[in-house]
Amino acid sequence: MPVGPQTRGFPAMIEPDQPSLSTPELDHEELFPIREVSRMTGINPVTLRAWERRYGLIQPTRTESGHRLYSQADIDEVRSILGWIERGVAVSKVGRILAKSQNLKVENQPQRSDESQADFIQWQAQLRQSVRAFDERRLEQVYGQVFSSYPQLVAFQDILMPVWQELRSTHEAFGQASEWLFLDSFLRGRVLQRLQLAREQQEVRVVLAAIPGQCRELELLVAALLLGTSEIAISVLGLGQPLEELSLVCERMTPHALVLFSNHPPASDLPKRLARLALALECPLLLAGEAADLAQDSLMGSQVACLGSEGRLMRRRLQQYLAGHLDS
Repeated sequence: MPVGPQTRGFPAMIEPDQPSLSTPELDHEELFPIREVSRMTGINPVTLRAWERRYGLIQPTRTESGHRLYSQADIDEVRSILGWIERGVAVSKVGRILAKSQNLKVENQPQRSDESQADFIQWQAQLRQSVRAFDERRLEQVYGQVFSSYPQLVAFQDILMPVWQELRSTHEAFGQASEWLFLDSFLRGRVLQRLQLAREQQEVRVVLAAIPGQCRELELLVAALLLGTSEIAISVLGLGQPLEELSLVCERMTPHALVLFSNHPPASDLPKRLARLALALECPLLLAGEAADLAQDSLMGSQVACLGSEGRLMRRRLQQYLAGHLDS
């Protein structure tokens, strides 16, 4: 449960480089003790302390008595760290990835007002309640209300997917695997419906494929939804599509572009693999997702264009690229 400023009886254990908050400062924000953060994230307290002391990944505030208190932003950071580790990144390298990824997102995302952020948090809380109760009817109602209040991009990027990602990163705790599967199944069904409704007679056709093993199906489907427009039709290939066979697929489908999607940090040989694939294609090759943010420098000047990971940026760059204005 959240902890207020009245924390007493803890041994003095403040480290010199750790911030200490006075009582008035603590009153302004809901803060959580380490045991509660452990319960919420599935990461044990020993590991949380190691991430802080050894790698500097989290910097919780401290009371005058030295007790660690974590904000919601700290908890989100813990979940992000866990997500990268689950993708095979060594914990010693997560800090650099998070810093670079966060800087790119801050540069590309529009600023949200405090009021908007508060609204997003309330909608996310309603989603969690519906999922926790396995109440599909209520979940459908909340889903509909979200889309009646926000455009599609905001609904997915700022409300729905953050809850999905949160549950995915903590689904090892008892009951949370079922909660994540419940929400994942619900959202996949709704996204597929939207993709089917969007299939009109668009003149421009783009094929979207995942780098094998580097994203979940829902992430790929939502990317397709965010990339598509009234002029651009997105055809999604199934997970596990071999990269080596994409030249054959594109030869037969004749798309205007092929977009590869990945939410994993790029391997050192990715630029070479993409360069070989680009040479075998008759259409341009583009990269999207968090991998595009992280590989942008290494792909500079190559035949592969990076679309980024933020919805508006991906769509705008794709439109510019297809119009011949994107510097690839």
